[in-house]
Amino acid sequence: MRLNDKNAVVYGAAGSIGGAVARAFAREGAHVYLVGRTKKTLDVVADEIIGSGGRATVAQVDVHDRASVEAHADQVVEQSGSLDISFNAVNVNEVQDIPLVDMELTDFMTPIIEGARAHFITATAAARRMTAQRSGAIVLLSSTAAGESRHRMGGFNIACAGVEALTRSLAGEVGRQGVRVVCLRPNFTPETVPGLAADDPELRPLIADTRLGRLPRLAEVAEAAVFAASDGAGAMTGAILNLSCGALVD
Repeated sequence: MRLNDKNAVVYGAAGSIGGAVARAFAREGAHVYLVGRTKKTLDVVADEIIGSGGRATVAQVDVHDRASVEAHADQVVEQSGSLDISFNAVNVNEVQDIPLVDMELTDFMTPIIEGARAHFITATAAARRMTAQRSGAIVLLSSTAAGESRHRMGGFNIACAGVEALTRSLAGEVGRQGVRVVCLRPNFTPETVPGLAADDPELRPLIADTRLGRLPRLAEVAEAAVFAASDGAGAMTGAILNLSCGALVD
């Protein structure tokens, strides 16, 4: 129970990665606050967690609305006494597989703006409460796109690189107040696409880039999030956890 009695907010908790991380947090003892725009899909995750003996509370919040995120963070602290973990798994709208020289400016800028806005709003909301209590872990989500150049990713790679830069900047500001900031950098995870097999021919170029000869499993991403948020990672901040299966070598 590595997160026993912790209060964890998971933004985008109805998505594949958000849901997997929320379930893992609950399994490790955290009270998980599931946040997203659609209550119906959040309720599905909450029911699974509660049915397994965990604790989950649902809130319908738009992460791009700063006032709503701040109000929800206040509610968590008022109801539970602390906000100990924040994890953002909200998707961004993106256009890929088009050369940059042929891409529309709006398509290029959209993931950059959405990613920066969502992570800035949620991370700073958590940081304000955590610095006041002088403890907490903020976990952000990037992808291998931040360090790749071979694939046509439009503005998505810049969005991911921006999240990693935010990780380092925020970690440098709040570390002395007892708050850690860590970022996960998984490779494309086939389980996030329903019906997509791990050995689908379309994935061969991505698999060929890896040293392990495969792409990461959803359970591995969730386990990394648990570790990053736990006291076991207490000496880690401003770090990017490389979950690329060796596509990127540090």
